[in-house]
Order: sequence, then structure tokens, then C-alpha cells
Amino acid sequence: MIIDIILLIIFAVGPAIILHECAHGWAAYCLGDSTAKDQGRLTLNPIKHIDPIGSIIVPGALYLLHSPFFFGWAKPVPVNFRNLKNLRLGMIIVAIAGPLTNVLLAYLYIWIYKLNIFPKLSDICQWGIIFNIVLCVFNLIPIPPLDGSRIVMGILPKKLLYYYSRLEPFGFFIVVILLQFGMLKFLYPLMSALGNFLGIEI
Repeated sequence: MIIDIILLIIFAVGPAIILHECAHGWAAYCLGDSTAKDQGRLTLNPIKHIDPIGSIIVPGALYLLHSPFFFGWAKPVPVNFRNLKNLRLGMIIVAIAGPLTNVLLAYLYIWIYKLNIFPKLSDICQWGIIFNIVLCVFNLIPIPPLDGSRIVMGILPKKLLYYYSRLEPFGFFIVVILLQFGMLKFLYPLMSALGNFLGIEI
């Protein structure tokens, strides 16, 4: 069981969260912000990105509990949006880069899964597919500081943007409350639709 968790973290959870964060950093770098590069975060070295709770403990516990909802996170890659060449458009592009990377990874796992090379690899791919789809859809929720909120910030009028951005310190608690009261169930059809779009039923 411990070996299964280790393999899951290395080959499914790790790539999903590390490449998600790197994609934000690379997008920001291409658009004029070198903050992530200057801090050594544009790297695939997992030590630079792993959050002990979000990258190991939470995914491992959910796996052991056979949870239908599989999730985790890494240390956020720092981005100084003021350095972007076009603040509004740049913020949207940087935000989308992470979830889009998860879509591409999910498609890669689906492709490997369909090759059906051997059972253990298929199991890892199944979790990789689910994890990347969940990470993509969940991050697009428009609650600061999730990626969806950055997209909203890129299009909101300045007056509304000020008040909306003030929600960020409370974002985690808002998400926890919504999950506790089952108010995020609408995400499941979205995840299923994304899976169908990519060619697999989840």
C-alpha cells in the first residue's frame, strides 16, 4: 500500500501539480515577469514545489480512504502581475496556463492508459487522469486565489476588481465552507464533460 502511494505521488500527483505551477511561471516569464525564474521556481525539481500537506499528506489520505474526490496542491509559483506587458490579458493567460497544462497531461495519461501495457501503470494513469481533470476544473472556480479568480480579475471593471480582490485572504475558508455544505457538486458534471471531451468516462 505504501509503495502504491509513493508511485502515485511520483507519477500522477507530482507531475500534475508541479507542471501546473511551472506553467504559470513560464507564462508569466514569457509575458515579462521573471519573479518565478529569479526565485528558482521554473524547475521540474519537486523539492522546489512540494508542499508537505498538499502534495503528500492530503492526496495520500484521500487515496487510502478511497475518496471519489482526489485533490492536492503545491507551493504557488510567485508572479508579480505588475511586471506583465499587458496586465489584464497577461493575468488571464497566466491563470489559464495551469489548468490547460492539466488538460494536456490528462490527455497524455488517457493515451498511455489505452495502451494497456500492464495493470499497475493503468492504475497510475487512471489516478493521473482523475487528478488532472479535478485540478483543472477546481482551479477554475472564480474564488480568489484560485486560477478562475485571476481570469475574472482580468475582465472586471476597476471598481468591482477592488472589492473582489479583497476576498483573497478568505478564499480558502470560502472553498472549505462550500465543500462542507455540498455547494460545489456542480463541478462533477463539468469534470465528467471534460473527461468525455478527452475521450474517457470518469
